[in-house]
Amino acid sequence: MKQGLRNLFAGVAGGVVVLTIFILFGIGDGGSDVFSNDTINRTTVQPEEVSLYRTAYKSIPQDVDFVDAADRTVNAVVHIRTEMLRRTDSYDDFFGSLREYFYGHPHQGRSNKLVGFGSGVILSHDGYIVTNNHVVEGADKIEVTFNDRRVMAAVIVGNDPSTDLALIKVNADDLPFITYGDSDELKVGEWVLAVGNPFNLTSTVTAGIVSAKARNINILGSRSSIESFIQTDAVINRGNSGGALVNTRGELVGINAAIASRTGVYEGYSFAIPVNIVHKVVDDLISFGEIQRGYIGVEIREMTAELAEEAGQSAINGVYIAGISENGGAADAGINAGEVIMSVNGKPVNSMSQLLEAVGQYRPGDDVEVVTSKNDRKRTYTVMLKNLEGNTDIMKREERFFNEELGVTLERLSPSDKKSLGINHGLRVSELGDGIFKRGGIAKGFIVTNINGQNIDSKTELDAALANTRNKSTRVQGMYPNGMRISFEFFD
Repeated sequence: MKQGLRNLFAGVAGGVVVLTIFILFGIGDGGSDVFSNDTINRTTVQPEEVSLYRTAYKSIPQDVDFVDAADRTVNAVVHIRTEMLRRTDSYDDFFGSLREYFYGHPHQGRSNKLVGFGSGVILSHDGYIVTNNHVVEGADKIEVTFNDRRVMAAVIVGNDPSTDLALIKVNADDLPFITYGDSDELKVGEWVLAVGNPFNLTSTVTAGIVSAKARNINILGSRSSIESFIQTDAVINRGNSGGALVNTRGELVGINAAIASRTGVYEGYSFAIPVNIVHKVVDDLISFGEIQRGYIGVEIREMTAELAEEAGQSAINGVYIAGISENGGAADAGINAGEVIMSVNGKPVNSMSQLLEAVGQYRPGDDVEVVTSKNDRKRTYTVMLKNLEGNTDIMKREERFFNEELGVTLERLSPSDKKSLGINHGLRVSELGDGIFKRGGIAKGFIVTNINGQNIDSKTELDAALANTRNKSTRVQGMYPNGMRISFEFFD
């Protein structure tokens, strides 16, 4: 239930993830409060008492032109509107479903429709659109509004919570789209534009510079998450989530994802997902339906003075290897614990975020060149990346699979099945074995649409939803082909 509420609020916000930051001054014993309501003493200053100083700040270069970049991108950024249908409690869900079965119409008394919004970026002429996972997560209906005010329905192709990215698609052709840039080549201090459509009017453009790279702001909540954000000072507010971060050539260099704020609106800190990660995630979802994540096979730690001394390093840089995974790529290549990773495929890594970003651009089976150092002596290894199963197999979205916990064989629905049922996600029970579903009276043909507040459309999504069980309780929602809807809860 808690997970469901979390997803609910994420969808309603629909815009940027807002971080809370605290004022670091004026707190603590004896500290002055800069927001105090005490009387303010004002001193009148005569003009002749004012000293004038020449500013040390440089003005914006007049040769920087954002017009072409904006012109190339505004029509390829869309507004995304989502709807989520929820019932107030499981009792009402169950008897509401029976009411539909016996009387042929849904119970209207206690249902709620929640609306969220965000932005998206068109990546191809035939309608593939990338956005943030938190914009469309849990959505029962997705609607896309283009810059020319056309409105189309969209379906989710796939999503990746570990990078907060999702791919949706509309049935269209000859759409304007943005071409990929290279986030590895992006420099701190470089000008960028943030393009979004937060108000369902037309696309909005703001400008700023790259403030930092490889920022880990701890918002995705998973050890396997890849957080290596581009930080900018371009103005981003609610509804800009999923919008484009582009360079002055109009190339996509990031997907806007979050702001840091204590008020809920922009205060100078914006974060975007690097486009090199976006490109790889999108390719995986289109080609395989699942994310293909490769791992070096090491346990890593951020470098400290103590670890640098332990490794015999004269400088505090790189990423410390605390352990080696058995049968992993690092072990096969001969890498040992206690070494320090300095670069991957020629890209320097000085933090865990940089390492995750560098490796996250490759798949299992890819070879990467890893340079390590110990006692200030460098060594170069060729490491074949592996998946979490310890092999190089490509993980494809399974059309049919068995789930031991539920005791059922499930199969994916075809697009025509989803259209006839009026849903855009779900897994059908094709075989019923001994297990929870059979004991609960669920019959063959039942369609599981939601578990623990998360929509289900693949084996990966099912496994993730079951892993989010709280208090040994799992809530399942679904329907039969005749339209009868069922919601029930079982306990471990």
